Amino acid sequence: MSLLILQIFIISIVAGIVGSILGLGGGTVITPALTILFGIDIKYAIGASLISVIATSSGSAVAYIRDKLTNIRIGMFLEIATTLGAITGAFLGGIINPYYLYFLFGILLLYSAFAMFKKGRMESTEIIETHPLAEKLKLNGQYHDKFLNEDISYKVSGVPSGFGVMYGAGIISGLLGIGSGSFKVMAMDLFMKLPLKVSSATSNFMMGVTATASAGIYLLRGDIDPKISAPVALGVLLGATIGVKIMENMKSKTIRKIFVPFLIYISIQMILKGLGGK
Repeated sequence: MSLLILQIFIISIVAGIVGSILGLGGGTVITPALTILFGIDIKYAIGASLISVIATSSGSAVAYIRDKLTNIRIGMFLEIATTLGAITGAFLGGIINPYYLYFLFGILLLYSAFAMFKKGRMESTEIIETHPLAEKLKLNGQYHDKFLNEDISYKVSGVPSGFGVMYGAGIISGLLGIGSGSFKVMAMDLFMKLPLKVSSATSNFMMGVTATASAGIYLLRGDIDPKISAPVALGVLLGATIGVKIMENMKSKTIRKIFVPFLIYISIQMILKGLGGK
């Protein structure tokens, strides 16, 4: 048992680093690792995954907010959409075959991966027009890029479309019981035209809020096992702290090169699950 806990702890450190850099919360690595590598029941794996999301968010949020990478106003505004989406997803879960949505959102993610790849190639010359709602809600911001050693101001575009995609991300979370960090980063990067570092940091901040509510339900069901969740939480928290230092000193293009293959992998997994439905 002690060897198993050590192995889970090490995997969780890796998950925390990846989740913190890409804004995915760590659950993308934790759930498959616990089920495939260690043969842990899926319900306990999801419970531990939610704990890992909270740990990643906690480990990253303080540093990202301190360095002004996180746009708190955007995060709280978009939380409205994800919360409404989660409620909708919970409702739809009883009347719609989730395999249809696996397939649909898998196709959307695959398209988004290629769109993000294309955006990365034209990023330096892209001119962003501020959306009127961004002006009214004071969503535009500025952050200090440690790699470039300069302050970068940015404008926010596509507020309604970003809000809509966030609503879809909430549906995914509520209906399928999976993390939607990939949708959050994609919505902010692709539709709202935020710098990728800001998208990743804000996604980390948002996921901690939504995961806390979900974790409460899993805790009441008895689906959170301390023997699994404790090493996961500690490992992910350590990994997230390391990930913050790495991400802040990386090029945005490098982060995109890591994120896009991750997005393609997740989309293919979702499509395969959709095609496997009865």
